[in-house]
Amino acid sequence: MKESFLHITGLLLAAGLTFTACTADPLEPQGQDNEPETEVPTVPDQQPDPSPDPKPEPQPESPDQGSSYVWEEGSLPEILVEVSLGQWNQLLQHFDKDEKTGEYIHCKVTFDKNGEKTVLEDTGLRLRGNTSRRRPEKGNSLHQGDQSQWQHCHYYLNFKKFNKDKETNSIQGVKKLYLKWFKDDPSYVREVFCYDLFHRAGIWTASQSGWCRLSIHVEGDSKPAYLGIYEMLEPIDNRYLERRSGGTDPSKAFTAATGNLWKCTWGADLRTSGGNTVDENKIGPDDSTRDYPYELKEDARNYEAAKIQLMDFMQKLNGKGDENFKTWIQQVCDVRLLLRTYAINVAVGMWDDHWNNQNNYYLYFDSLDRYDYHVYFIPYDYDNTLGSSQGMDSGRQDPYHWGSRGKLMERMMGIPEFRKIYQEELERLIAQGNGYMYWEEAAARIRQSQDRLRDHVANDTGEDMAIEDRTASWSNHQEYRLLSSANNFFRIKAESILRSSRHN
Repeated sequence: MKESFLHITGLLLAAGLTFTACTADPLEPQGQDNEPETEVPTVPDQQPDPSPDPKPEPQPESPDQGSSYVWEEGSLPEILVEVSLGQWNQLLQHFDKDEKTGEYIHCKVTFDKNGEKTVLEDTGLRLRGNTSRRRPEKGNSLHQGDQSQWQHCHYYLNFKKFNKDKETNSIQGVKKLYLKWFKDDPSYVREVFCYDLFHRAGIWTASQSGWCRLSIHVEGDSKPAYLGIYEMLEPIDNRYLERRSGGTDPSKAFTAATGNLWKCTWGADLRTSGGNTVDENKIGPDDSTRDYPYELKEDARNYEAAKIQLMDFMQKLNGKGDENFKTWIQQVCDVRLLLRTYAINVAVGMWDDHWNNQNNYYLYFDSLDRYDYHVYFIPYDYDNTLGSSQGMDSGRQDPYHWGSRGKLMERMMGIPEFRKIYQEELERLIAQGNGYMYWEEAAARIRQSQDRLRDHVANDTGEDMAIEDRTASWSNHQEYRLLSSANNFFRIKAESILRSSRHN
């Protein structure tokens, strides 16, 4: 007990916090909101001094070296999309007919990185997004040339859509790009920061992410429409699996890229009902005509066997007693990788997730065998983080009681050894000097990124024209800031983690 107390004391001092020690401090019952006997730290008003950025931990080498070219840290490439008037009007008409359209049009793409240009002559372009999907131009008319009123939306570039047999139609092996506008993130950094944090902490399952400058030139317009700063995000698909596959150690890479990949959206709580039965109506193939909480991606030919495999996982997750669950989950899952991933998920305030909101993650089974597999939790969709939240205070919520919907983390937290690993990972993230989430180090990285973006944010849509240190307009806690010391999300999150660790 004394050693644990001294350990927490050191972490508090490292985070710049103070507390009052008590000679008698009984543990509170878990799940209550009682305040521990901890003083509220005095927060100075000055801005944090930039701190040196420690070198991240070594990461597994990717077999696709082109990915490091596209997502190289510190670069800001330009992407120019050129499209004929007829093709562009088809895109608008597809959206007007079906707002969830997945129809592609033909375009030409130029990827310009520091003057080195890659030209992709015939590329597939479509719209992307769920609740955030919108029409690229305001109104409901066809393209009006230079009079068109552009607006931000998400795009998906597939360089192989119309060139499946041409190995040259890629950016050094990168065949697809997801281009996201910074919807509801006036800071322009939240999701990129989170994915960078995953990689710094050794989470090799996380997608790669970075920034770019995006322009679209429709045939006949006097000049391209400059859409401003966009996020370039690595799609989670077969190519993603290939980049991370090889070898026999499931703690460093997928053993195979030919398994079953499931996209899990709202309703994907991994729970069974009476009699340990699975609601099969929630499971389906990747079909644009209907949305399922669990959708099999890429290869529908294996759907029935993949469905049985997923159901087997859910039934064992729900049906096993604690000791059998503990043994089984360590056989089919890299438990430490899962808990390290989820520690980051909670530390960045990802409320729209599996544990709290049964949403936004992928599962990958690296075998086609119905009962013999390794399963991986893949993090996904981190734009609504770092203080932008709904339904909870994502900075102060108890990280050991993050939610009540997701079955996987509910079971993991029921095993004391797993809770201990999770606690260690949370505390590691907020410790000073390792380049993760200590508030001064995080603020310095964010400020450096924003300084690189600032002169390129203003754009032809008239939307999102400046970088601002605030949360989304809909957030239930709009007081959070990323750079200022007052109401700093990183400092408040550190306090929450340390208070909760004392009672874990």
